[in-house]
Amino acid sequence: MRRMSGAIVCLSVLGAVKLLSLSWLCSLTVGLGLCVACMGSRKFIHIVLRTIKRDLMCLAVILRVRFSMYRFSKHRRTIPALFSQMVTLHPDKPALIYEATGEVWSFRELQERCNAVAHWALAQGWAEGDVVALYMESHPTVVALWLGLATVGVEAAFINHNLRHHSLLHCISVSGARAMVFGTELREAVSEVSGSLQPSMVLFSYGEQEDEVKICNLRAQSLDALLDRSPKHPPNYTLRKGFNDRLFYIYTSGTTGMPKAAVVVHSRYYRIVACTFHSFGLRRDDIIYDCLPLYHSAGTIMGVGQCLLFGLTVVIKRKFSASRFWDDCVKHNCTVIQYIGEICRYLLAQPVRQSEAHHRVRVALGNGLRASVWEEFVQRFRMRQVGEFYGATECNCSLINIDGKVGACGFSSRIMSSFYPVTLMRVQENGELLRDSQGLCIPCLPGEPGMIVGRINHNDPLRRFDGYADLDSTKKKIAHNVFSMGDSAYLSGDVMVMDEYGYIYFRDRSGDTFRWRGENVSTTEVEGVLSGLLGHTDVAVYGVSVPGTFKIQKMRLQREGYKPQDSSDKIYFLNGRAGCYEAVTDELFNAIMEGKVRL
Repeated sequence: MRRMSGAIVCLSVLGAVKLLSLSWLCSLTVGLGLCVACMGSRKFIHIVLRTIKRDLMCLAVILRVRFSMYRFSKHRRTIPALFSQMVTLHPDKPALIYEATGEVWSFRELQERCNAVAHWALAQGWAEGDVVALYMESHPTVVALWLGLATVGVEAAFINHNLRHHSLLHCISVSGARAMVFGTELREAVSEVSGSLQPSMVLFSYGEQEDEVKICNLRAQSLDALLDRSPKHPPNYTLRKGFNDRLFYIYTSGTTGMPKAAVVVHSRYYRIVACTFHSFGLRRDDIIYDCLPLYHSAGTIMGVGQCLLFGLTVVIKRKFSASRFWDDCVKHNCTVIQYIGEICRYLLAQPVRQSEAHHRVRVALGNGLRASVWEEFVQRFRMRQVGEFYGATECNCSLINIDGKVGACGFSSRIMSSFYPVTLMRVQENGELLRDSQGLCIPCLPGEPGMIVGRINHNDPLRRFDGYADLDSTKKKIAHNVFSMGDSAYLSGDVMVMDEYGYIYFRDRSGDTFRWRGENVSTTEVEGVLSGLLGHTDVAVYGVSVPGTFKIQKMRLQREGYKPQDSSDKIYFLNGRAGCYEAVTDELFNAIMEGKVRL
């Protein structure tokens, strides 16, 4: 009787979806019905009953986003074109608010500034595909710059404004940028590398000209003056790029080497923004508090993207402040906040403030919120919903915790796995994928740790992997013969574990990294800094777990022929939470404290 009922339900739903010509959904529905009807063990039925609502919620989001992406791809829409539609809908609504000054840009004003940037770019003689590096602190102008450049097909490269010296030069070089716009607050950093830049590199400064002599020495043009003279009307230019073409570059933090310039295409930008909007119940009248840096995908895609594509208002904070966080939310009537795991811990470490009880925030969006602080964060700050997600800027295996499961970064359906082919695969001790006798990768069972991978399909905007500016870096992130012979999949490098209901929990990141102020810092970078500073011929950096701390790196400096006198000699500790340092050498300690060494 149970099998007969399951078959009847399956055929009924099959007939309905067949009328809609959704062939792949027909197959999915048949599979689901047959699984429930024919494989109906008590345990499996229990899993179905516990997870079917969650899975269907996610399926509805994917179908909605997929349909929109199909339309936009067919009509060759771009992010600037979609933003123009928002401007038409509500031109006078606040789009961006700069928290530092209270300055408010309406949607019309933001578009006019974008138009000025587009005219400026055309006047420079730049063509579609050219790259301009942006090296600035968070400010609404950053949005106008990259969006205005994209209007005429020029691609921005967002550079972390904390980078200095070799790391900064690397990021400028790997992007192939023809020009760089830097904030005047970063003129010292630019001065330090100006002699190593390509002679053809054109520099533009933006912001208050506090030290005009140094700016002149850099031979940098004032972008403020150029934009003031630039027309505010749309440029007479027809963009040749489409929905699946390059939009800009965002640098990954790097796990085993220097930062990599990840390619972000228009469709990827839309996918991330739309999935976030529909998954976590955001509304068009929401006000988002964006305290994350705009050189990061969380700040400039997940945060600002809600403004550009769905008409929300975004409050841009120049720099995160734990002590001012809730005061700012109350001041601007924010209803949505963004976080990374460290931010939640910093907020919990603050003394109780009156503003905590008066905010209107109902949704917290972000990643890295661990189970150990999740419930305390929700209870103390009266958070109605936590929108936890997982996904690197460039990955095709993003996850969403759509139903607020404590500690989980997302899920993989146990009953409809085919509609979103993201899987945990078993790995060897060296980090390589474990393969069976047929040469294919072995999926993990519930409770088994493994690496999350996503099947690549370049014809599907949800499954494509666009890689990096560097082809070699792209190849290293792709594995072949993973699910079946001849296929390819994106390797996340992240080790996770799945429970019996399909909820996935983050465990570790492969590669040698540690967290510092919300960033993944490659130990290779640290080795280079220490070796250059101290003159060591060989420097080895690796991380260890120390009880009572969040993440501490232990760096043993080794000289040829040098033997440590005791266990603490030549060992340097970095406490990523409190920013406390201990170092054996006074030279290294003083350099860190004076800001000459940035890790």
